[in-house]
Amino acid sequence: MLKYIFKRLLLIIPTLFGIITINFFIIQIAPGGPVEQMMAKIENIQTQGESSIGKIGNSPYRGADGMDDDLLQSLQKLYGFDQPLWKRYLMMLKNYLKFDFGESFYRQIKVIDLIKEKLPVSISLGVFSTILIYLISIPLGIFKARHNGSKIDILSSLIIVVANAIPAFLFAILLIVLFAGGSYWDIFPLRALVSDNFDTLSLFGKIKDYLWHITLPVVCLSIGGFATLTLLVKNSFLDEMNKLYVNTARAKGASEGRILYRHIFRNAMLLVISSFPAAFLGMFFSGSLLIEIIFSLDGLGLLGYDSVINRDYPVVFGTLYIFTILGLIINLISDVLYTFIDPRIDFEKR
Repeated sequence: MLKYIFKRLLLIIPTLFGIITINFFIIQIAPGGPVEQMMAKIENIQTQGESSIGKIGNSPYRGADGMDDDLLQSLQKLYGFDQPLWKRYLMMLKNYLKFDFGESFYRQIKVIDLIKEKLPVSISLGVFSTILIYLISIPLGIFKARHNGSKIDILSSLIIVVANAIPAFLFAILLIVLFAGGSYWDIFPLRALVSDNFDTLSLFGKIKDYLWHITLPVVCLSIGGFATLTLLVKNSFLDEMNKLYVNTARAKGASEGRILYRHIFRNAMLLVISSFPAAFLGMFFSGSLLIEIIFSLDGLGLLGYDSVINRDYPVVFGTLYIFTILGLIINLISDVLYTFIDPRIDFEKR
């Protein structure tokens, strides 16, 4: 097993290198880079200045004439675009090996510090949403498998499919109207991760305040995740229940509970475990942007969106690099867990 883990760790290097390389060259050739965007902003400011001054004086404003080339060169030097593409690429690889991601183009802060600043919001939403989904979906999927075809199975399937069809942002607006000072009750806060007086609260008060603030965002992120996992668990258990070893265990007089949790559970949970890394990391990116905007939470979803829109390349590549490493490591952990759940799986022999 140690040999397999070592091989997988070595494979992380070329995989990470390939992802970073492809994304670097795709983004570099995309139009509207940081230099062009800053030039457009400056030209817009100058145009507004010319219009306002033209209204006062008789002659148009010409203070910016002849500065375009010099300004362009200074901006290229500022953002590092005065160097050839291959040199910028090699410099980025060298710095990333030392986990030096540079500074944001627009925020005047190191990328790693910026990620640390936004990380608590995304961790809060991602971890609690994933835990909530798994705590509900796994028991519900097992229950549906044991009562397959019953009225309660059909009714619960209808409910989770309808819940899955509701967009998270629409459900968020509904919860705000109902429970966050809209037209009905003012129970939950609408902004930030904690209250302004958080530092003055006791330990129990801090925990209560923290959970109080994340309740609505976590519920919104979780509402669409129940259907896939619940049906996956149900179908996995149904598939195992029809196999020969289950009938053999019943013939030997084993109870249904023992058959379910001693024999079926380990085999049926393999697919669930394989989907965990994607579900966990997906909570940080795919579903949090609109929720962060609606609930005024400044997390990685909003940071990533702003960075792409503003062409803040250090932030884009820094977050891509960090979470690619995390994704590859979590996938490795998921594979290792296979062997503990089902000893028949041996990746080394394969």
